[in-house]
Formats: sequence, structure tokens, C-alpha cells
Amino acid sequence: MRSNALRPALAALFVLALAAPALAQNGFPWWKDDKFVRDLGLTPDQSGRIDHEYRKTFPQLRQGSDELDRQEAELSRLIANNADEAVVERQIDKVEAARAALNKTRMLMILHMVRVMTPEQRARFNPLHDQWVRDHPRPPRRTVPDKGRPEAR
Repeated sequence: MRSNALRPALAALFVLALAAPALAQNGFPWWKDDKFVRDLGLTPDQSGRIDHEYRKTFPQLRQGSDELDRQEAELSRLIANNADEAVVERQIDKVEAARAALNKTRMLMILHMVRVMTPEQRARFNPLHDQWVRDHPRPPRRTVPDKGRPEAR
């Protein structure tokens, strides 16, 4: 019985986990979108608490993302320079540790956001979020540095 009651919360957590990179896409978070807030039935207090969680966690997310970018760039450099396999393997471990730390921070933020919503709101979240993503497409993320463009860092 208890596991059935948790399914909507787990489903919302899963969808939010997939959506986390788009949480503030185009500089406009979904929890501040009037239509989304109205359709989901978020109260101003809930929206404010979700926003507070995002703002509190965003610096950690940015720092983790920057660290992941640095570690991936170093891995690319090592591979391009035909570094020793043991050195590359150690760098892969650093990349994956940075990725895991970033994902953990993101998932904990999402967990705190989900806990702000009622079970009914969590159940309505998935279809509303799917529509919101369709209405707010993300630009593609550049995963390989552009050789003609110097890095910002």
C-alpha cells in the first residue's frame, strides 16, 4: 500500500530529474510561469519555497558544472596528447566523480522541490511539465569545444 502512495512522488522526482537542466531555461523557471503555476495549483508560498531551493542550490550547481567542464576538458586534452592509459583512467575517475557530485546536488534540490508539492500536484506535474518542455525547447548543449573559438575559462 505504501509503495502505491509513493509512486506519484517518485514519478515526479524522476521527471524533475530529467528536467533539471531546463529548470531555468531561457531565464524563466517553470515555477514562476503563470500558466504552469495556475494549472499545477501552486500557491505563492509553494512557488516561493521552490524558488528559494533553486536559488540556494544554483551556486553549487554552477560550481559543479564548471568543475565537470574542467575535468572533461582535461580528459580531452590527455586523450588528444595520447597520454598513458593509467593517467587517462585516473582522469576518467575524476570526470565521473565530478559528474556524480553534480547529479547528487541536482537530485537533492529536486527532492526538496518535490516535497513542497502536494500529492495531487505531483500527480499533475508530469503531463504539465511535458507540455511546458514542448512550449520551451532548450537550445542544444555544446559538448565539444569549438576549435575556432577560445574557451571562456
